Amino acid sequence: MLPVLRVSGLNKSFVMHAQGGLALRVLEDVALSVAPGECLALVGPSGAGKSTLLRSLYGNYRPQTGSIRIRHREAWVELANAEPRTTLDVRRHTLGFVSQFLRVIPRVATVDVVAEPMLRLGATPEQARDRAQFLLSLLGIPERLRQLPPATFSGGEQQRVNIARSLIADYPVLLLDEPTASLDVANRDGVIDLIRQRREAGAAIVGIFHDTAVRDALATRLHNVALPGAQA
Repeated sequence: MLPVLRVSGLNKSFVMHAQGGLALRVLEDVALSVAPGECLALVGPSGAGKSTLLRSLYGNYRPQTGSIRIRHREAWVELANAEPRTTLDVRRHTLGFVSQFLRVIPRVATVDVVAEPMLRLGATPEQARDRAQFLLSLLGIPERLRQLPPATFSGGEQQRVNIARSLIADYPVLLLDEPTASLDVANRDGVIDLIRQRREAGAAIVGIFHDTAVRDALATRLHNVALPGAQA
């Protein structure tokens, strides 16, 4: 099957202004591709730039050089130098991101936090809330908590809310940054099942999984992210 995400010649450096403008190379000549139904696990030593690569794919960081092309609305879009409105449209319809942290408006109920991405895509409030309730139930968030803001929850509960919010829309491409980092074994296994279902339904996934059991359960391929200057 043809890829829906292609990366080539990607280079990213950060300028250390406190150290006289020193440029710190983080990514060097990265190339990868992912097709529907694949889960590409990023592996490599600490500090090799795995999280920086994910954030570059999502458009949070702009690389100095290189290409990030994604299949969006039946056409190829270049994200490496895209206008902000283009990046936002890709995120709304095509590209989901599960980070390790939940960022929400403090006083919004959990069920509405989870439902919001479906509402943006045109679902009715009833459809979005029903789907949100279903996912929260699967992820073990008690019904009595779903009207409370997730800012009051434990780290593991917040992560499950984060996952439900990120998986409520059927994004063709998913980026996962340690999706099970704060979870116990039972909840970890539930998240693995949800992500596996998305992969088997045709999502193209790029993820960081430091838990080898999670990586072994989900990854179809590994991609080594080497320290700059260490590529073979």
